[in-house]
Amino acid sequence: MSSLVLLRRFCSPKVLGSSLSLTASSSIRRSLSTAGDDIDLVVIGSGPGGYVAAIKAAQLGMKTVCVEKDPTLGGTCLNVGCIPSKSLLNNSHFYHMAKDDFANRGIDVGEVKLNLGNMMKQKEDAVKQLTSGIAYLFKNNKVTHMAGFGSVSTPNEVTVTKNDGSVEKVKTKNILIATGSEPVAFPGLEFDEKIIISSTGALSLESVPQRLLVIGAGVIGLELGSVWCRLGSKVTAIEFLGHVGGMGIDMEVSKSIQRILKKQGLEFKLNTKVTSAVKTESGVQVTVESAKGGKEEQLETDVLLVCVGRRPYTSNLGLEEIGIQLDDKKRIPVNSTFQTSVPNIYAIGDCIHGPMLAHKAEDEGIICVENILGGAGHLDYNCVPSVIYTHPEVAWVGKTEEQLKEEGITYKVGKFPFSANSRAKTNADADGFVKILSDKTTDRMLGAHIVGATAGELINETVLALEYGASAEDVARVCHAHPTCAEALREASLMAYCGKAVNF
Repeated sequence: MSSLVLLRRFCSPKVLGSSLSLTASSSIRRSLSTAGDDIDLVVIGSGPGGYVAAIKAAQLGMKTVCVEKDPTLGGTCLNVGCIPSKSLLNNSHFYHMAKDDFANRGIDVGEVKLNLGNMMKQKEDAVKQLTSGIAYLFKNNKVTHMAGFGSVSTPNEVTVTKNDGSVEKVKTKNILIATGSEPVAFPGLEFDEKIIISSTGALSLESVPQRLLVIGAGVIGLELGSVWCRLGSKVTAIEFLGHVGGMGIDMEVSKSIQRILKKQGLEFKLNTKVTSAVKTESGVQVTVESAKGGKEEQLETDVLLVCVGRRPYTSNLGLEEIGIQLDDKKRIPVNSTFQTSVPNIYAIGDCIHGPMLAHKAEDEGIICVENILGGAGHLDYNCVPSVIYTHPEVAWVGKTEEQLKEEGITYKVGKFPFSANSRAKTNADADGFVKILSDKTTDRMLGAHIVGATAGELINETVLALEYGASAEDVARVCHAHPTCAEALREASLMAYCGKAVNF
C-alpha cells in the first residue's frame, strides 16, 4: 500500500456506506491534549485495523489517541508481515526470472548474481516509507500517537507504560483493542530468529541457507518457502494436514498449486507431524512421523522456519480484570458491532474471530467507528477474499466445493484454464485456472477460486459480484478488455452459467 493510496483513502471525512459526517459529533470536545481531559477514543495498536480506525475516527470529529508498543507504526503487517514479505516475493521472483527464464524469452543478461543485502535494503526502504506515511497521516488528521504498551485499567482508562518505565493514564469514553496477533512457537523451541525462526526472522536472514525446513505449508509457509527456494535454498515443507494452503482453500486449487510449486523445487511432506526438534552443531535435527503414527524419520536442516499459525495478542491487556473473558483460543468475544461485554470497549482484527487478514481488520476498524457514532455498518465475512502470493498466486472468496457439498447446496462449476487465455499465453505465464461456483437453480455466484499470475488482482471482481449478489451470467455478460487475463474469469463465469465458453 503506497503513501499516496493511504492519503487518498483518508482525504475525505465521509464515512463509507454511511451518511455520518463531522456534524454527527459536534458535541465532542476538540482539545488536543491527551492525559487530563476526556478522549473520545483510545485505540490500542496501530496495525491495519488500528491505524485505519484511528484516522477514520479523527476524521469524524472524535478526539482520538492511538497507543503503539513498537518503535514504528503499522503493526505486524507493515513491519514484519504483509509488506516486507511481498517485497521479497516480488524481487525473488525477478531474480528467478533473470536467472532461469529470461534466456527462454530472448533476453540474454549474462551471469546473474544475488545481492541479498541490496534486496533486503529495498524491502526496508519500502517499510520505512509506508510506516512514515502512517505517521504523517496521524499528524495530518490530528490523531495523537502515544508510544508505549497500552493496557485497560478501567472501562474508561488506558494505562500507557513507556519504554523508560514511566506510566501515563488516559481517560477516554471508548476503547478499541486492535492488538493483532503473534507467531506461535513450536513446543519446546524458542525462536532465536537465526537458526530457529518465525516469519519475522525469515524476512531478515543474512545469507541464503543451503537447507530450509518449514513446519507448516499454509499461506505463510508457502510464501516464505517460495522466497528462499527461488534464492537457492533446498526447501522442504512439513504439513500435518493432507493438503497445502491451510484451512479454507478449495481442494482442487490446493492440489494444483502444490503440483506447480513442486515443479519449482519445493518439496512437501504431507500428513506428517513433527515430534521433536533439537539444535545441533550444524543446524537443527527434526524428528517427524506420519500424522497417524508410525516409524520416525530424522531430518537435518540449516535453518528451521516455524509457520504453525498465529495467536491473538491479548495477554497483559487487563481484559479479565474488567470483566472481559477470552474464548478458548484467547480471542476477544464481540457482537456484530465489535462491542465486547463491556459496552464502551470494542475489538477488531486478529484478536477477534474470523480470518487473520489485514484487509478484514481495516474494514472492521472503519465499520466499528461508524457504529460507535450511531451507524449500522456490517461486514459479510463470506465476501472477504484470501490470497497466497506465491507465483502463480492463489486467491479465493466465498464457498469451496467441499463447503457447498457439506451444506447440501446444489451448484454448478465453471472452469477455464489460463493455458487457453491469449494474454497468459503471450506472457508465457499460463499455469493455473479460474473456477466459478454458482447456485444450480438461481445462478447466483457462490464462490470463486483462482490459480494464476494475477489471481490477487482478479479476485476483486468476484468479491464485488458476491457482495452485490450477482449471477455468473451477470459477470459473463460484462464486456472485458482483450487481451487480458480477466477474460478467463469471464469465460469461467460463462461456463458456470450455460456450460459453454466462447474461446475454448
